[in-house]
Amino acid sequence: MYSSNVTIPARNMRPGLLLAIVTAARWLARKITERRNCNALMELSDEQLKDIGLSRGQTESDVHVYSRT
Repeated sequence: MYSSNVTIPARNMRPGLLLAIVTAARWLARKITERRNCNALMELSDEQLKDIGLSRGQTESDVHVYSRT
């Protein structure tokens, strides 16, 4: 995942608001990464999934377990 260097002027923001924005951005980045991992797994054939110890049903329900954070 690409990270952008965005500077937010914090002098007029309350610390709680800044923390909420950072938390939301991290949550969104994690969800995007999980979705990319899910899409990558769904593109694999059943044989490829078997090679890494997964089944088609597991890729649909347990993909969050296999995502790296």
